[in-house]
Amino acid sequence: MQVQAVTKNFRMSAQKMREVVRQVQGLPAGEALAILQHVPRKSARVVAKTLRSAIANAENNHGLRAENLVISRAAAETAGGLRRFTPKARGSAGPIIKRSCHVRIILSERI
Repeated sequence: MQVQAVTKNFRMSAQKMREVVRQVQGLPAGEALAILQHVPRKSARVVAKTLRSAIANAENNHGLRAENLVISRAAAETAGGLRRFTPKARGSAGPIIKRSCHVRIILSERI
């Protein structure tokens, strides 16, 4: 049984989000939440929120127990970026891409 939760279009680059997501992949869900509480990054709060949502999905929709859940897959995928432009020399414009990402956490039951 696999349960997932997704946070979509979060305004942070996927590269910054992946640094935190990789720390919790493969860990038990409760241990991962404890680790994320002590990581001083904005991305850690988003990953923790997504993980709590996945745990709630498992408990409420599938009747699984939180102690038996393990993060089988955690990924930060790129989403669409907002394109802005800044003035450059001699009347030209340079692009600024404000990046976004999707955070996907998949939990499975420990056997």
